Amino acid sequence: MPDGVAIRPARVGDGEAIDRVIRAAFTATAFGHQGEADLVRMLDADGDVMVSLVAEKDGAIVGHVLFSRMDVEADGHAMAAAGLAPVSVIPELQGQAIGDALIRAGLADLRVQRAAMSFVLGHEGYYPRFGYSPGLAARFASPFAGPHFMAMMLDSDAAWPQGGRADYAPAFGRLG
Repeated sequence: MPDGVAIRPARVGDGEAIDRVIRAAFTATAFGHQGEADLVRMLDADGDVMVSLVAEKDGAIVGHVLFSRMDVEADGHAMAAAGLAPVSVIPELQGQAIGDALIRAGLADLRVQRAAMSFVLGHEGYYPRFGYSPGLAARFASPFAGPHFMAMMLDSDAAWPQGGRADYAPAFGRLG
């Protein structure tokens, strides 16, 4: 991670800066903007945010990660879980481990909150470095099922559930 970059919890007044970071990050990708900034605002308005962190450099927000509450049933029991989406870094600082640091800090915060699992829909070459597995996610019925859908146990010693259901927060279904 570049010198002078610090990670901290997002604050109420950070909304516009977070929006700019997300729009810049996703406009610069091959996928283009797909509503990620709107998703973050909807998740916040719905009260479904579990962790929202920013990376700050020289007083400016240059990265953001959000984990939102999920409705997960595993082996017949409700399980505290969070979905990672989105993670964003401004284009000129991408590839410098800021996104990695944001994700790792967010996962640590989820462990403090005693969340049991985290899910992500993303690049299968990137997210396994954090512990995400398509094999674990495949045990859960979800509209996002497939090779890009991954899950991890936040306690690495915990047994994997045999099966269940994983639903993202309602805001994901409202993206159009």
